[in-house]
Amino acid sequence: MLVLEYKIKAKSAQYRTIDEAIKTVQFVRNKCLRYWIDAPKEAKLKRFDLNKYSTELRREFTFVKDLNSMACQASAERAWLAISRFYDNCKSNKPGNKGFPKFQKNNRSIEYKTTGWVLHKTKRRLTITDKKDIGELKLLGKWDIHTYPLKSIKRVRLLRRADGYYCQFCLDLECVDVQPKTGQEIGLDVGLESFYTDSNGYQEPNPRFFRKAESDIKHSQRRIYKKQKGSAGRRRARARYSRKHLRISRQRNEHAKRLARNVCKSNDLVAYEDLKVSNMLKNHCLAKAIADASWYQFRQWIEYFANKFEKLAVAVPPQYTSQECSQCKGVVKKSLSTRTHVCQCGCVLHRDTNAAINILLKARSRGGHPRSNALGSSNLYASWRKPARASGYSELRIPVALARGVSTNLSS
Repeated sequence: MLVLEYKIKAKSAQYRTIDEAIKTVQFVRNKCLRYWIDAPKEAKLKRFDLNKYSTELRREFTFVKDLNSMACQASAERAWLAISRFYDNCKSNKPGNKGFPKFQKNNRSIEYKTTGWVLHKTKRRLTITDKKDIGELKLLGKWDIHTYPLKSIKRVRLLRRADGYYCQFCLDLECVDVQPKTGQEIGLDVGLESFYTDSNGYQEPNPRFFRKAESDIKHSQRRIYKKQKGSAGRRRARARYSRKHLRISRQRNEHAKRLARNVCKSNDLVAYEDLKVSNMLKNHCLAKAIADASWYQFRQWIEYFANKFEKLAVAVPPQYTSQECSQCKGVVKKSLSTRTHVCQCGCVLHRDTNAAINILLKARSRGGHPRSNALGSSNLYASWRKPARASGYSELRIPVALARGVSTNLSS
């Protein structure tokens, strides 16, 4: 799947119409969820039942009927996606909360399938043809969507962000860019002192985007509460606050994407730890720093570029990678404050460098039993993990957090 994103330029009335369509999508999704909650246990509703119920909503409500029929089905599929995820978590006995579906309060996107839109001959204008009267939208961007066949466009999504409105095209195409083999292998150990340390001893500095902008963000947040509720000044203050967070998220994404691309392009084997970041975020002392480092996003980009360049990305279990000596395999216990690995065998290394070497050695030792996941990367730790649920395209996640990222600099 390939996602191309354009910014939308339109009139203020069209923006308001898009907002109304987005609210309609939220209404359909919440009604489908309520229909599933109120249904008796003997009914055992399936995905088709929610699609059928969305058709009944079109007969009952005029503003739902004005929306394209496939857009209503996509809204029902969003509800079923949350329901099926809840079922999968229950079946797999996931610890903690199972993720019971919640009602949406702030939906920001509307998704069309193969109908409800028409692309102009110049491929620079998009017309929404349903009765919501969104009309013709101008597409701003440098992507050459005209070079792709029109039949390959499977979905069109309009979404609202803090800095404007965007349009995403999802194309059913494989993005492969085979790179020459370099004969190099590398192990990566992510951290907070440095963003990552590789098995060659190089340490990538941690940018700490949120830490640098935290004082400015707090100042803009205080300005919100100084404005009167419901006033235009309060809305503008909230918009400024949202744009600052959006800028940080984009900085993290571009930073992780750039590093992952360079690592996968210059190495045939990339080994990294299979960290449970969601569990690590429960540590309230380090949660902010871990979230600011965006380790999971970095891993997703590594897996993506490894698949694109036809390289090997290997996830290994993280146990004892920092405590074990990379030379004699002896265990040297150390606290988080101890930054140097000193072993009786004479090995003296930085703690993270020693861990990165151990990660690479683990990947090599398990190289005879690879397991390929949906992204094409070899996950050698898969035998210790519970099988992941196969997700449909309706999530527009390639992988989960890349719907926005793939469309920003995929041609590079």
